[in-house]
Amino acid sequence: MALIVQKFGGTSVADPEKIKNVAKRVLQKQKKGNQMVVVLSAMSGETNRLTDFALQMQDFPDTREMDVLLSSGEQVTISLFAMAVKAMGDDCISFLGDQVKINTDNSHTKARIQSIDSEKIVAELNSGKIVVVAGFQGVDENGNVTTLGRGGSDTTAVALAAALKADACEIFTDVEGVYTTDPNICNTARKIDRISYDEMLELASLGAKVLDIRSVTFAKKYNVPIHVRSTFTETEGTWVVEEDKEMEGRIVSGVTYNRNEARITISGVPDQPGIAAKIFTPISDADIIVDMIIQNQDTGNGLTDMTFTVIRSDYQRTVQLLKAVIEKTGANGGIHGSDAITKISIVGVGMRNHSGIASTMFNVLSKEGINISMISTSEIKVSCIIEEKYTELAIRALHDAFELDKDNVPEEESLT
Repeated sequence: MALIVQKFGGTSVADPEKIKNVAKRVLQKQKKGNQMVVVLSAMSGETNRLTDFALQMQDFPDTREMDVLLSSGEQVTISLFAMAVKAMGDDCISFLGDQVKINTDNSHTKARIQSIDSEKIVAELNSGKIVVVAGFQGVDENGNVTTLGRGGSDTTAVALAAALKADACEIFTDVEGVYTTDPNICNTARKIDRISYDEMLELASLGAKVLDIRSVTFAKKYNVPIHVRSTFTETEGTWVVEEDKEMEGRIVSGVTYNRNEARITISGVPDQPGIAAKIFTPISDADIIVDMIIQNQDTGNGLTDMTFTVIRSDYQRTVQLLKAVIEKTGANGGIHGSDAITKISIVGVGMRNHSGIASTMFNVLSKEGINISMISTSEIKVSCIIEEKYTELAIRALHDAFELDKDNVPEEESLT
């Protein structure tokens, strides 16, 4: 007997009929002798609908009350699912995050899971029931309902799988797995059978929307195998697992992109100790996430330029913050930037042992007439900031150059 955690996203439970279909799928798995824990998101579009209601009440809704409001979406789906299972002749019990209980910190709308009390779930599983848990939500030490932010149901599922020592965590979505790039942009994109935790972490952080990055972090820490697959087919999906030798043989596993970026440059910054702290501390205090940072070399006049990227929605707010900051730093060149950019990235654990990958990427973009304004690298990724209008061209060119449409591993010589 295996213990399986299955998570179904909003499109999978978008209406009562789809919830019934999910219940049938879960029951089929249980009939094979498995213990089943199911994590559900709210119905597709429900979170946006509730958010719109909140904005009609307050321009900047109170975060505690937002959590109370948004958590109601999952309450609907888990109760309907439990009813569907019972109607099909089996037994099921639903739990909210505060009933399980999923303990989090008190950062409303973006809480972090700290621990899970799995005792209730284990007891119900041992009594033969299917257990369905609300995704995306938990409870803080004061008993307040909290939510985990967008993609939080993935995190709930993997965290439960870790706490229960489940044999696998299956993430059901509207795609058949993890692809070498976005198949909506590149028609030669290929589904990946197995990918390492580290590669998936990079892909998730760089714009791939298949899995929430926090869920992959949990999976890696607790060695939880994740199976990403489609709700609407029986096709085998993509397994996210520990790295193996076969993965190391693939030089590049995928090309991804993130349009949700903006670039900001502060010119004429005094090149002296402490200046970076003066610039970035107010940004950090405002909970604005900074990604790539480049400081140009001092040209001899004691001044330099500093360029960095933020989430696009934080662009204008960051610029306003910096207007007050530059007066204190003595920067005299002003602030300029753009929110019409994209971060294009290639990812692969094989990069650790192969040279020439970055230069290949740069040459490919150059041949297409695409200028690179910023570059960032790690052991297993290379990222470039380019103009947004070249996004699709860059993705297709890089996918072709690294022969990602093929199952075979390309020779190192063809990439240098």
